[in-house]
Amino acid sequence: MESNPKQNKMYQVSTLQALALGYSRAVITAEELLREGNTGLGTFEDVNGEMIVMDGHCYRADQDGQVTIVPPETGVPFAAVARLSGEQVFSLGSMPDIESIRTELTRKIEERFGLNSMHVVQIDGVFEQVDARSEAPYRSHHITLKEVLGKTQKAFLFENIRGSLVGVYFPDYMDGINMPGWHLHFLSEDRSQGGHVFDVSIQEGTAKVDKITSIVINLPKEAAFDTYSLKQDLQEEIKSVE
Repeated sequence: MESNPKQNKMYQVSTLQALALGYSRAVITAEELLREGNTGLGTFEDVNGEMIVMDGHCYRADQDGQVTIVPPETGVPFAAVARLSGEQVFSLGSMPDIESIRTELTRKIEERFGLNSMHVVQIDGVFEQVDARSEAPYRSHHITLKEVLGKTQKAFLFENIRGSLVGVYFPDYMDGINMPGWHLHFLSEDRSQGGHVFDVSIQEGTAKVDKITSIVINLPKEAAFDTYSLKQDLQEEIKSVE
């Protein structure tokens, strides 16, 4: 009897709602995360920068947008990764902002009946501008992500740069587990600069998208996780940090 081909899954560490409420303790290590996927995003213990997972490597963009590969033992409180194979590949022309890119990505997955599934994406291209941010670590618990970013976040602008957008898409009904819609991080082609993307304009690019129809969520095991009230509506709070 033949076994079914391995189903592509989204592997998530904790939930966005828990991170938004201040749960930023390590759940697993970067090394363990990379066993579960080669593409995705997240952050590090104490919200120590923005995570970009690409081509099976885990990168950190620091407070100034400078990128390094993290040591294998680095703690991960929140992330979402999958294995990107490029089921759907298409070209993107000139697009003036992040909303136009998100709209085109949504149109492409809607064509294939994918709006209620998850997706992972990588867009390689030439970017006119990338408006991004990252942050320094802030050791605290029960202090919201919005407050932490208010203290430590820095924004920066990359211009006329080759690189990649890496991201995930979650449907609306998964709000709280992750952010609904497209969430994108940037990594330069030379792997030296990156961050969480606020806005971006692209000259041309190639997108690779995979549809994901199952999810594994690795929740924190320590008792402190149960001191967070994860039933409140944080939609506005999460939108404000995005």
